[in-house]
Amino acid sequence: MGYKWKTWPLLISQMFTRMFSPHRRWSLNGTLIDLGNDYRRHMSGGNLIISNLDRDQDAGIYQCTAFNVRGAILSRRASLQFAYLDNFKTQTVRSAVNVREGQGVVLLCGPPAYSGELTFAWIFNEYPYFVQQDSRRFISQETGSLYIAKVEPSDVGNYTCVVNNTVTREKVLSSPTPLVLRSDGVMGEYEPKIEVHFPDSVPAAKESVVKLECFALGNPVPEISWRRTSGVPFSSKVKMRNSNAVLEIPNFQQEDAGTYECMAENRRGKNAARGRISFHAKPHWLQTLTDTALSIQENLFWECKASGKPKPSYSWLKNGDTIAPEGRVQIENGALSIAALNLSDSGMYQCVAENKHGIIYSSAQLMVLGKIASFPLALLKARSGSEVTLECKPQASPPAISLWKKGNEILQRTERITLLSNGTLKIANVTKRDAATYTCVAKNQFGTASTTGRLLITEPTRITMRPTNMEIIVGESIVLPCQIACDPALDVSFSWAFNGQLIDFQRDGDHFERVGGTISGDLMIRNIQLNHGGKYVCVIDTDVESLSHAAYSLIDSGPPGPPDKVSVEEITDSTAQLSWTPGRDNGSPITGYIVQARTPFTVGWQAVDTVPEMINGNMLTATVVGLNAWVEYEFRVVARNNVGLGEPSPASAKTRTEDAIPDTAPTDVGGGGGTKSELVITWEPVPEELQNGEGFGYIIAFRPVGTVMWTRAVISTPGVARYVFRNDTIPPFSPFDVKVGAYNNRGEGPFSSIATVYSAEEVPGVAPKRVRARSVSAAQIEAMWEALPAVPERVLGYEVVYWEDDTKPDTIGKVRISGNYTLANITGLTADTVYYLSVAAFNTAGPGPQSAPINTTTKKPPPDRPPLNIQWTMIGSTLTLHWDPVVAMETESKVTGYLVLLKRHRYNDVNTILTTKTTVELSLSTSDNYLIQIKAMSEGGEGVGSEPIHIHKLSESAALFASCISFPFSTVDKA
Repeated sequence: MGYKWKTWPLLISQMFTRMFSPHRRWSLNGTLIDLGNDYRRHMSGGNLIISNLDRDQDAGIYQCTAFNVRGAILSRRASLQFAYLDNFKTQTVRSAVNVREGQGVVLLCGPPAYSGELTFAWIFNEYPYFVQQDSRRFISQETGSLYIAKVEPSDVGNYTCVVNNTVTREKVLSSPTPLVLRSDGVMGEYEPKIEVHFPDSVPAAKESVVKLECFALGNPVPEISWRRTSGVPFSSKVKMRNSNAVLEIPNFQQEDAGTYECMAENRRGKNAARGRISFHAKPHWLQTLTDTALSIQENLFWECKASGKPKPSYSWLKNGDTIAPEGRVQIENGALSIAALNLSDSGMYQCVAENKHGIIYSSAQLMVLGKIASFPLALLKARSGSEVTLECKPQASPPAISLWKKGNEILQRTERITLLSNGTLKIANVTKRDAATYTCVAKNQFGTASTTGRLLITEPTRITMRPTNMEIIVGESIVLPCQIACDPALDVSFSWAFNGQLIDFQRDGDHFERVGGTISGDLMIRNIQLNHGGKYVCVIDTDVESLSHAAYSLIDSGPPGPPDKVSVEEITDSTAQLSWTPGRDNGSPITGYIVQARTPFTVGWQAVDTVPEMINGNMLTATVVGLNAWVEYEFRVVARNNVGLGEPSPASAKTRTEDAIPDTAPTDVGGGGGTKSELVITWEPVPEELQNGEGFGYIIAFRPVGTVMWTRAVISTPGVARYVFRNDTIPPFSPFDVKVGAYNNRGEGPFSSIATVYSAEEVPGVAPKRVRARSVSAAQIEAMWEALPAVPERVLGYEVVYWEDDTKPDTIGKVRISGNYTLANITGLTADTVYYLSVAAFNTAGPGPQSAPINTTTKKPPPDRPPLNIQWTMIGSTLTLHWDPVVAMETESKVTGYLVLLKRHRYNDVNTILTTKTTVELSLSTSDNYLIQIKAMSEGGEGVGSEPIHIHKLSESAALFASCISFPFSTVDKA
């Protein structure tokens, strides 16, 4: 057992931006860490750095405290845990498991002691032959056990459990468990028995990935299905994996909570398991604290609120210590109150919200004032002739006495000037002469403070061009003007309201757009519709006032209103007789009607054929033709006039056409493949809307090519698209004539055209020889082999299987090459890693035997650093580049040269130059722009590119100038 983390330091980072020059200290499991006497731990910029991690000494809960003269606050807690995986205790062969053929069996894994997430796989007989999961075999990632629903003779052998720790990448193997067939007969059929099922109650955190396992033993092999007992269908994000044995719900949300049911079913019966998934969420702030300044003897009330499930509990801290309610201090849920504040109550406070999924902190400073604090007074704008109010509200305890100055002159009460006892200054009917700087001076026994602001008087704003009432026609576009003259010191904004509602130009941009500049707020209305008639109001807002003006638009004429009372008078298997009543013509006579229909199988409403083909405006009835039999239809009618199409009528009542014999044959008849002695026939199912009635099914007919008699089979399931005929007398890869027809309760319909389908072939019987492999780069391997000589079976190509020695088995990769090729490139690999691979020939029956595994190691990765200190010199049209060499580390491939990429902007082409030196000369055109990048080259591939360098086109004189100066990289225009 080893720990890969021992050689790496751990960096735990916390940032406190709210406090001035804070000091910090760290604790582990509530005990202060003495950094002065600890050679493995030190602090840098508030970060705690731990070298040579030790599982026994360093595991636990870490927390940082930041403090200064104003108080202290605690950081969030950080948990450090160590992953490990012990070996299996015994290495002797496990006891054999004896079962009958057809019986289900469970092979227990029993993983050793561990910490961290595990994954499980099983080896069959010898590595690297892993058990492949399907509807008959399942490996639980919860227990690690292997479940075989129905044992077959091919399952006999030795099974070894493989346990992987995903954190440490350690892997341990159990002792083999022999699986032996009993000789006392074959197990008969029996109903499913669910051996793997999820708990009755499953807590799930918000945004987590929830996986539910369900697998049953049974004969025949049970089929697994899932549903929500509420009847709510699964959302598109829900995935079924491993032949439906695993239900996966990514990004779990509140609406995914509920009771889930797994159903296992075969022809002998069915069984079900249920469990409820409950929604849990870590705390999230709804209301946080804000810094507060109060005077002595005032009362404090702070409240914080957080959401979460389960509901969070609250606690309060002052300067990092828990606050206990007593006397003046009271705590109720998320509220803290302190009566009659004194100076000792100042400090840093934190509200803590916590549930079992997490803990959050909200921090704020409380200042208890016993003197005058600074207070703001900003620039104020006012319209000439209005009343101005200037407030003077210093934070002072005891309260301060205030006086006002205009410039250096102390203000006194006059007919226009009012001085209130709370320090507020009011000036009535202001003029340009009142524009000046105003200073408020506040004084109490602790001292004096003052602040100055400026009063700016502006001229009234005038509307110079107003919107007017107008009559318009549907489809036209108009502009409603709204223009002003205003004081240049003002900030102006325009908005428009339509029938009392503010226009959202982003949402309604298809019809409304505001045009003009800073003093124009014109409204453009495009493609006007009937519903655009009404009251339009232009609203002008400035710093000092708000103005508005209204206009009305009247719509002369428009498309007709919706028809009404659409009903189906008579219906057959392909026609429907409709009637309706007319809607309003909206000022233009109705010239015609269009009939539309929809079914459960169409996307929205579709226009349908009618008799008569053109329905004039005087007709209120028509016959719809070309309908499908035994389909539920809804109809609606749309009227038109010279202005355009109107709104559609309400839909008619749903009506089903009569049934009929099928008139559509299945399409895409084909097949092939399967296992020995099988004829596999496939087709494209007839859509439900073309099945023409109840009792729909398929008739499959087939015969060997050159014979007369057809063999027929009937399938009564409409959605099935595959039929398998099994007979030991069928020779491999022999041709058959095949056709598929349809039927329902009314009779048989047409057959498809005859297709030729070949019976299953046998897999190639031998493995390729002389398999070789070589590493091409850090991410690519090239595999080679000899083509198979003539063999009885067909060879359609070759399959290369590759795997990493300590990779999880389910990440095994495959590359298939069709044709008689004997070379394959495997890409996307990990650098400096041993890969094993074997090759097999394949055909439609699958891959044949694999060659003996061989291995090769990918190259070390290229350097992950770009060339640095790039300098360039331009003399005429010759550019000379210099850069520092890139030195590969021991874990990287040695640098073999450099790749210079030269891109011309005009032609958008890229030229490449390879060099073994750290300098290169390039001949450039002075009339084009260039982009240059340099990369190191190695056996492992291309390294990281330098920052792109832009060389801008030079005039003749500029080129001469560049020849005199050498520019360092820092002056180059970088992308």
